[in-house]
Amino acid sequence: MITEEQRAFGALVADLRKQRGMTQGELAAELGRTSSWLSQVERGVQPVARLDVLRRLADGLGVSVQALQPDSPIAPETPVRDEAVSPSNDLDQARLVISGHPVPEVLLAGESVAAPVSLAELRAAVDEIWALTHANQFAELSASIGPLVPRLERAARTAPDDERPALWSLLSRTYQALSAAFVRQDEPDAAWIAADRAINAAERSGEALHVFAGVFRLAQAFVRLKRVDQAEHAATTAVNALHQHTPDDADAAEALSVMGSLHLVLALVHARAGNRAEARREIDRARQVALRLGSDRNDFNLEFGPTNVEIQAVSIAVELGDAGEAIDIGQQIDAEALSIERRARLALDMGRAYAQRRQTGEALACLLQAEELAPELIHTHVAARSAIRELILIAGRATSPELRALAERADAQP
Repeated sequence: MITEEQRAFGALVADLRKQRGMTQGELAAELGRTSSWLSQVERGVQPVARLDVLRRLADGLGVSVQALQPDSPIAPETPVRDEAVSPSNDLDQARLVISGHPVPEVLLAGESVAAPVSLAELRAAVDEIWALTHANQFAELSASIGPLVPRLERAARTAPDDERPALWSLLSRTYQALSAAFVRQDEPDAAWIAADRAINAAERSGEALHVFAGVFRLAQAFVRLKRVDQAEHAATTAVNALHQHTPDDADAAEALSVMGSLHLVLALVHARAGNRAEARREIDRARQVALRLGSDRNDFNLEFGPTNVEIQAVSIAVELGDAGEAIDIGQQIDAEALSIERRARLALDMGRAYAQRRQTGEALACLLQAEELAPELIHTHVAARSAIRELILIAGRATSPELRALAERADAQP
């Protein structure tokens, strides 16, 4: 719960930053933090409890620590609080996990005696990582990833030979979750690294379809990086291989899930490139794969199936500026069986579609619904914040208190 003190502190930081003429990105870079972390500080979501972080923030703003927090001690020797007291609300800890080699000591240890591992326990831990990812609970995800990834990396290299394939598979799934989370937090450079590690681990596991699921995560990272040529190349080569080796009459649900998901990412690639015809063709191809699949599934945590195809069709229609089509499709979708993230994404895209049609009331209702489901999605997603700013510009002086409050929570004032 956000306290009034946190709100006041965040508002003060935002005011001081603007007085200095700095953007969030500029100040965050000076502090060695991410823009999403600073955005959360300014909204009161992320408390700044550590004195060393408070000092760096004050230095970046050109003020004293006491100007930010009058009751702060002046003496620099004051003990700082443990990081665990105030967990980060973004993925800073997770970024550290993918920085450098995860277990360098294993490379130099020679003959290592493996610590006993429980595959059942590790599977449960990886399932929990994916549950946190689907729920957009990034603080908890970041805290859990820290100890889990090195443990899996060490076990995959030192466990008995018969256990290693399963451990590499779990490691691939973990990196895929991390890549998905980085994409949603708009940190595609980190998503690229995580996806690449997922692909490598999947190949070492011997499970080929996990490789293709990793390529899907990689293509998503490329899209966020605006490298549509790389995204198209990665997804096209993968999906062509799947079509070649998955006969039309094959009952291969997992392969179809990956194949359909790759068609969906290709639809997004073409939409971002402004290629309307190809985007629509890829959506139709995904629909055909979903028809073969016959039901909504969650193979490789892709949530592919007929419902998710239509959710993506709404998103693609919004990308192409076809708001009416997006609304028509979206109103027919029942997404209650899907994850919170998918339901929130549908609500976000419906809000964007209504904003394109200048229907501010309907747009606000959808965005508030998305915020209720997944606050971090609305507060950090570039498209969400753009839609909120657009609604305020459309409404002008008639902007409702609810919309202004949403813009404040998302730091999306024009």
